[in-house]
Amino acid sequence: MLIVQICVGSSCHLKGSQEIVELLQKAVKDYNLEDEVVLSGSFCMGKCNREGVSVQINDDIHVGVTPQNFKEFFNKNILNAVESERK
Repeated sequence: MLIVQICVGSSCHLKGSQEIVELLQKAVKDYNLEDEVVLSGSFCMGKCNREGVSVQINDDIHVGVTPQNFKEFFNKNILNAVESERK
C-alpha cells in the first residue's frame, strides 16, 4: 500500500495544492489504483519550495509538484512504486 500525503498547508495551498489533490484523485481512479494508493492531506512538511506543492510518498518527500510536471511525477513516483510493490 502506497501512502501519498499532499501538503495543504498555507504555502502549498497558495501554490495550488487543491489542483494537485484533484489530479491525484483522478489519476488514481483512471489507473484503478484505489486499493493500492491511499491519498491524504498533510500540513507543512518543512520542505517549502518557491514553486509547486510538497507531496510525501511513504517516507520520501517530493517538492515542486505542479500541474505542468504532474504527469511525469505521477508516472515516475507513483506508478513505478505500485509496480514495484506488485512484484
